[in-house]
Amino acid sequence: MFNPDLKNVLKDHVSRYSLVTATAKLAREISDQALEDGEIMTEKPVSLALDELVEGKYVIVEPEEIRDI
Repeated sequence: MFNPDLKNVLKDHVSRYSLVTATAKLAREISDQALEDGEIMTEKPVSLALDELVEGKYVIVEPEEIRDI
């Protein structure tokens, strides 16, 4: 089972909700791109998206209103 350390991703006041939303959006983009390219995916798009977020390839930006919730 895939269980990454999310401490680095959740720093800077990133909420779990924002992490889930960003992961879902990125996974959808990965899936759509693979479908357009005619690729057969052997790994799940959510796992790939979470890997990219954990590696720091993307930055999650939250609105000021929800940062302190």
